[in-house]
Amino acid sequence: MVVLGLPRGGLPVADEVARALGAPLDVFVVRKLGVPGHSELAMGAIAGGGVRVLNEDVVRWYGLSPATIDAVARVEQAELERREHAYRNGRSPVPIEGRVALIVDDGLATGSTMRAAVRAVRQLKPSRVVVAVPVGAPDTCRDLGLAADEVVCVAMPEPFDAVGLWYEDFAQTTDEEVREILAASTARAGVKGSA
Repeated sequence: MVVLGLPRGGLPVADEVARALGAPLDVFVVRKLGVPGHSELAMGAIAGGGVRVLNEDVVRWYGLSPATIDAVARVEQAELERREHAYRNGRSPVPIEGRVALIVDDGLATGSTMRAAVRAVRQLKPSRVVVAVPVGAPDTCRDLGLAADEVVCVAMPEPFDAVGLWYEDFAQTTDEEVREILAASTARAGVKGSA
C-alpha cells in the first residue's frame, strides 16, 4: 500500500493515515480548475499524465467556452508542474504499480480534484484505488464510488456546505509544510528500512 496525499491540505491528513498504517507516504499533485471570477468553484481539475476532468453541469451553467477552460488549464498546469518540482526536491515518486493506492484529501466538496487524482493514479496501474477523507458531501462520496474501488468518507453531514466548516483549524497548508511532511516521512521510512 502507498498513501497519496493531495496537496496542500490533504498532506497533513495523509501523513496521519500513513503513520497509522505504517505505509509509505507520497504527494500526488492535482489542481482545481476554478471558474473565472469564482475561483473557489471547481469547473474541473487536472492531474499528471494529461488527465483533465470537467464538471459538465458547472461548465454549462456558466456557459464556459473551450477556450476559457483551456486558458485556466494552462495556468493550473504551470502551477501543477511548479508544485511537483518543489515538493519532490529531486525525490522519485513512490512506486504505485501493483500496490493499493490510498488517495487522501482533507475533504470532498465537488470531488473534481479527487476524480482527476483517481483517473491519473489508475494510469499508474495500482492493484486498487481507495479514496479516504475525514468529511465529504454525501452525494460526492457516493458518486466517487463509480471511479474508485472503495471510498471511505468518515463523516457525511447534511447539510454539507464546505470542507473548512468541519475543522477547528483550517489554515492554508504552505508549500514549506508540505516539504517538511514529506521529508519527515522519508526520514521515518529510512529509519524503518535500516532497522
